[in-house]
Amino acid sequence: MISWRRLDETDFPLLRQWLRQPHVARWWHHETSPEAVARDFGPAARGEEPSEDLLILLDGEPFGLVQRYRFADYAEDLSELAHQAEIPQEAMSVDYLIGDPKRIGQGLGTRMIQEVVRATWADHPDATAVLVPVHVGNRASWRILEKAGLLRVADVSLEPDNPIDDRAHYLYRIDRPAI
Repeated sequence: MISWRRLDETDFPLLRQWLRQPHVARWWHHETSPEAVARDFGPAARGEEPSEDLLILLDGEPFGLVQRYRFADYAEDLSELAHQAEIPQEAMSVDYLIGDPKRIGQGLGTRMIQEVVRATWADHPDATAVLVPVHVGNRASWRILEKAGLLRVADVSLEPDNPIDDRAHYLYRIDRPAI
């Protein structure tokens, strides 16, 4: 069973391990020192930032991370994307990773995204859509989104997470289901 809880500071050593994994480091390109992880993930863990960093669990064991946030709370990201695609006012987004390399290729990424998107409609009743930009070169990531039911709605040019990449991204979208 997939479940989650808010990431807290006691999870930072595990998160550092995951960020060092080659399959994660390639796309997240994140500093992994204790100070960098505390700097970048601490505010959300302490509730000082509007994003939700969710530690994803399979049968109680951590295997991934989902960062869930409202585009409107991050003006720079919204502004970079808004002139290239329609972004509903209450749109949400997610960033995600499977940190445990033993869990790759088991369909858990798809299940994780499906469950978090489904919960988003309940947790954020004003959310109208979930939009996710993903680098075109990250085929594994965009295939997860497609298998989870998100549709590719645009090709967009965004600042990449990893400076070795170009700006080419796909934008995926799923709208709140009609009741």
